[in-house]
Amino acid sequence: MEEINLIAQYDAKSPIAEAYKAIRTNLQFASVGTAARVITFTSATPEEGKSTTISNVALTMAQDGKKTLLIDADMRKPVQHRIFGIPNQGLSNCIAMDVSWEDTVQHDVVPRLDVLTSGPVPPNPSELLGSERMQQIVSQVRTQYDYVLIDMPPVLAVTDAVVMASKADGVVFVVKSGSISPEEAKMAKTKLEQGGAHILGVILNEVPRRQHGSYGYEYYYYYDEEHAKHKGHHRKQN
Repeated sequence: MEEINLIAQYDAKSPIAEAYKAIRTNLQFASVGTAARVITFTSATPEEGKSTTISNVALTMAQDGKKTLLIDADMRKPVQHRIFGIPNQGLSNCIAMDVSWEDTVQHDVVPRLDVLTSGPVPPNPSELLGSERMQQIVSQVRTQYDYVLIDMPPVLAVTDAVVMASKADGVVFVVKSGSISPEEAKMAKTKLEQGGAHILGVILNEVPRRQHGSYGYEYYYYYDEEHAKHKGHHRKQN
């Protein structure tokens, strides 16, 4: 496993890991009354940190005693197999070759966390994700886990996340601070909603550190559906 990416595993008491736990808690609160068990994570554009975010949130859910499945549905640029250091035989095999997901999922990558990697990169990811077979897989895994978190490609780059929007119970939108314009964020949100997405919230990632005396503060924000702002911060000595 990559220690830098999986800080919730390798430095579970660090301020950054605590920020991921705060996101987990806010997600659980945002899910109350909606039975949001299957949740996709996406972003507007590449390199906004969605894959690192979802892997750490999945870890914190497992650490909280929840039976969790992480699915890498970014079949164009998969990374979860590298983050966790496991073989990449997964989702595309299940859909295209009608392989059972039970025979493909990798159990207890960490305690209570199973991972279904993307599998080999196919020529038609959007068609696979929109298939009846994918719907069957989602329907089956939702009965086996407390939470199913699905890593999706960026919204503005390809249609995959929009195709999956209606299959999930909710969507978390990851935004890297300063990386996209408000117009791009609004465009991505509109595309998701047009696909039938229920947006649970937005995670603002990599907010610039603020200086205060001899300490620097980094902030992570989670906005729930009512736009109530929850702030998690960690403090680091310079």
